[in-house]
Amino acid sequence: MYVFSVSASAVKARPGISVGQQVPFIVYINFKDLFGAENLCKIYLMRAGFNEAVIENRKRLPESTMTDNRILLADKALKDAVEAGYHIQMFDEA
Repeated sequence: MYVFSVSASAVKARPGISVGQQVPFIVYINFKDLFGAENLCKIYLMRAGFNEAVIENRKRLPESTMTDNRILLADKALKDAVEAGYHIQMFDEA
């Protein structure tokens, strides 16, 4: 599992977001290979309507993190990524 801090540009206007605006994300990708996880991160953001994704930080989570029920109960995003394969969370810069 990898966790990425990413900035991407909005392709279309959304409430509170204008076209071309840079938006920060945290993206969880449940994939063993860093190269594949980075590309999946960018693809999932494109499918969500954002392009020009720039990965600013990356972190590999230990395997034990994904099997510890206490951690999964405390971190909904991580739990979703374990179950669905990925999770994208957009941050509000306000």
